[in-house]
Amino acid sequence: MALRVFLLFTLGYFLSYFYRSANAVLAKDLSAEMGLGPAELGFMTSLFYLAFASVQLPLGGLLDRHGPRLITPAFLLLAALGSLVFGLAQSFPLLALGRALIGVGMAAALMGALKAFSLWFPRNYATVSTLLVGLGATGGLMAATPLAFLKEALGWRGVFLVGSGVVVLVALAIALGVRNTPKGVAWPQGGGVGGLREVLGNGPLLRVAFLALAFAGSFLALQTLWAGAYGYALGLSALEVGNLLLLYSGGAVLGFLVSGYLADRLGTARVLLFSALLFALGLLFLLLKVLLPAYALLGFFGAFNILTLTQARELVPAHLVGRATTLVNLFGIGGTFLLQWGVGVAVGALGYGAAFLGLLGLLLLGVGLYLPLLRKG
Repeated sequence: MALRVFLLFTLGYFLSYFYRSANAVLAKDLSAEMGLGPAELGFMTSLFYLAFASVQLPLGGLLDRHGPRLITPAFLLLAALGSLVFGLAQSFPLLALGRALIGVGMAAALMGALKAFSLWFPRNYATVSTLLVGLGATGGLMAATPLAFLKEALGWRGVFLVGSGVVVLVALAIALGVRNTPKGVAWPQGGGVGGLREVLGNGPLLRVAFLALAFAGSFLALQTLWAGAYGYALGLSALEVGNLLLLYSGGAVLGFLVSGYLADRLGTARVLLFSALLFALGLLFLLLKVLLPAYALLGFFGAFNILTLTQARELVPAHLVGRATTLVNLFGIGGTFLLQWGVGVAVGALGYGAAFLGLLGLLLLGVGLYLPLLRKG
């Protein structure tokens, strides 16, 4: 049963990662067919993250009270509806609505898995959780070069219509195939409304959350849109852009797979800080248009942002894991919305150089605020 729990939640997160990343490859087609400018494209794509972030805190309470077996599939069905709306949309408002519904629905994919794993795999939580993310992040690989070919065969609308049916099947598999806890393990009790106040008043947790805003927000804003759009702006072909995104997403998969292992042995705070600084180096290379090292560094070390979620679990008791991880994820995904949209506005007004410099400055601010946790560790 433990292996089934791991595999089904990983499949759900694979779909979440695919959907969040797909617009990077489809940006040119969406802009051409729907008449979207950079700001509109950035806003529409970022609605995934705005919707995703808006449900994080109530989602945490639902997961802590009712468990991921029912909550995750219920949310996934909303994502299936959103995929259907997006694929059929003939106007910008409907396109935006579909993207937002996908974001709401996919909100429970990772958070439900982390809640389940805190009870199924308590002794090696960081390693198993980052293994989940590493395997699930192959959805980003699917949304790179393979999606470029799939789009040519089905069209971008066909991709979303077929995807809707796949999401429904995965939702049913989770509802019918997993348990909230192993046999003999009681469901943790406690932490009602006061539990939310407790996590909001946790100073170290808030420092982790701000780092998630800068680190995860930049990583995902680039991977899921602007790393692809930047390649097109430099005059690269769709296949060349797909290959760069494959490098980015392939590096991310490797980063996710090793980050938990390193954190369990070297300390979460130390590994998280080191990776954030190397991600900053990748942003510097991006500014200098040194593309191959930039995409490799941004993908591999950007993936270590997932340690903000595993560290959140270290800072609270078991009955608050859902709320603590969703709080940190609220900052990370909310940051992705703000940064993905903000980069579009900055690109339209000042160009890519200014936009990437802004991401670099925000990340260094997050690192500075995080430093007391390293000293404490």
